[in-house]
Amino acid sequence: MSPLLQRVIAAVLLLAAGILSLPLCAALLDRQGSENWILPAQLIAMALIGAVVGTSFPALARANEPKTTRALVGAGWGLLAAVIGVLVFWFLLNGFTGA
Repeated sequence: MSPLLQRVIAAVLLLAAGILSLPLCAALLDRQGSENWILPAQLIAMALIGAVVGTSFPALARANEPKTTRALVGAGWGLLAAVIGVLVFWFLLNGFTGA
């Protein structure tokens, strides 16, 4: 598989997971007393998903990097996808004028 195709597949997977992880975490943690854990749980989940994607698609990091570096780069991209997911839902719920 070419490096460009690996990067595209990894980006699509991370963006989809970043957008879907927020409502999934909210559905699991939206109870009295645990609603403050929704965003931290989403960030942790996306860091783990990003680490898995980073090790599965080696072209996401620089060539010939060790597995731990690929996992850390993937976790960083996963956190970026989580922030994009939060922003998507912010604009879907509030619009451009805010709450």
